[in-house]
Amino acid sequence: MSAAAHLLLRHSRKLRTLHNALDCERSGLVRNFSTASGSLPTKGNAGVEKRIGGARFPQCKQPGKELETFKVPLGGLNGRYTCRRAPNNCIPNTITGLNCSLSCGQVASARSFSSSADLPPHQEIGMPSLSPTMTEGNIARWLKKEGDKVSPGEVLCEVETDKATVEMECMEEGYLAKIIHGDGAKEIKVGEIIAVTVEEEGDIEKFKDYKPSTSAAPVAPSESKPQSDSAEPKVEEEEPSRTPEPKTPKTEEASQSGDRIFSSPLARKLAEDNNVPLSSVKGTGPDGRILKADIEDYLASVAKGGKKEALAAPGFGYTDVPNTQIRKITANRLLSSKQTIPHYYLTADTRVDNLIKLRGELNLLQESSGGKKISINDLVIKAAALALRKVPQCNSSWMSDFIRQYHNVNINVAVQTDHGLFVPVIRDADKKGLGTIAEEVRQLAQRARDNSLKPEDYEGGTFTISNLGGPFGIKQFCAIINPPQSAILAIGSAEKRVIPGSADGQYEFGSLMSATMSCDHRVIDGAIGAEFLKAFKGYIENPTSMLL
Repeated sequence: MSAAAHLLLRHSRKLRTLHNALDCERSGLVRNFSTASGSLPTKGNAGVEKRIGGARFPQCKQPGKELETFKVPLGGLNGRYTCRRAPNNCIPNTITGLNCSLSCGQVASARSFSSSADLPPHQEIGMPSLSPTMTEGNIARWLKKEGDKVSPGEVLCEVETDKATVEMECMEEGYLAKIIHGDGAKEIKVGEIIAVTVEEEGDIEKFKDYKPSTSAAPVAPSESKPQSDSAEPKVEEEEPSRTPEPKTPKTEEASQSGDRIFSSPLARKLAEDNNVPLSSVKGTGPDGRILKADIEDYLASVAKGGKKEALAAPGFGYTDVPNTQIRKITANRLLSSKQTIPHYYLTADTRVDNLIKLRGELNLLQESSGGKKISINDLVIKAAALALRKVPQCNSSWMSDFIRQYHNVNINVAVQTDHGLFVPVIRDADKKGLGTIAEEVRQLAQRARDNSLKPEDYEGGTFTISNLGGPFGIKQFCAIINPPQSAILAIGSAEKRVIPGSADGQYEFGSLMSATMSCDHRVIDGAIGAEFLKAFKGYIENPTSMLL
């Protein structure tokens, strides 16, 4: 074994006893080791049982058998290790890693053992990644409670992702022994343990006080991290003795009542960075001194407490509203869009008198046949989809080394809800009838308001439409492009205007609607964007052509 491996084994908490296992002749393949296991007790040849990372390995010697090579994750150790096994039910292994070789023998496979003798086999369930951009999620609510039996396909809980609330299904049969993060838990990282299941109902009680291991970091960072962590509390502990009773009060430590507020420098710095008034924090140090931990507890209580009235200067009150996961991701994506995409805008006024007339005629037919009414927005979606088919350059995405032009016209429709902004998608809108589009828009909008959209309801769009005209009466606005798309169409309200008539000197009233297209100049040149708006305007002003 190299000197580097010796040094690593001596200083790592997880691997400090690994050298005791390096001489073992046999071990076994174990599934789902607990990362909490750190001890590696072994017995001599007289004993048939060896344990590595909390799993027991019965020996059986079968010399002369041909070995095959495979890879296996070793619980409690970081990385994957190459193993060799014999072609039978017993599994002779040679595990290599850390510049050394761990030769082992045969064992039966086992499930998720803990290093603690009190814990039976169990499975730790982590926060899943339910969308391509998801890095953390919130628990909306649990549909199962501790002690319930679970089966594959049953919904365990509802997870709020960066786009919607998604149901999380159980993958294996068993019993829900422990819920780590309950209803309303916020900002849980992907992979962080949220629950534990067991195979036997009688094992549930043993997980009453179970806490997941937090030692999942790589070995190298874990060696240096405790040093930095231990140095920080030391500053706080020494500060009370290092700071004598002040003789001259500082103005920054005076409260509104004129009483002195004692705080450590670290606490003051943290409070300033997070705009926390020291007068609103209760100190737990000597003589009521405010420590860094007090500020951290205050920030944690604000984060978990939802809406909280913030203390501020007299006569200046406000309320801090915590951001939902959807709003955070939306904000980041829109900020990135404005910073990285070269936007430019094209606006066209379209006359919608013929469109309104056609809509009235179609709705009469819909009512007689028992169908749903068609809205102006449904007609706009159809017109935009047909214009994209005519000008496919606008149905594209910038991919750095190339421009990807889509063959399907999938229109995202912006829907504002109490939970945030959603953009459900109408797939192949150019090929669907107006009645089908109207029905899909209604269903998806209702799911968005109920916060029950599934990933397939909003992923895969190639173009977006945002309509603030009909619902809100906005005359004209510029929308932000929804990456990775290259354009978005903003629809304003229709209003009566005086326009030139058919004869010279004559004027008439007409209903005009503003449509503003935001374009990515990397993908859509000005002339191409103008060509799209020309095609869109043609379908809006001559709506019967959409039916051909």
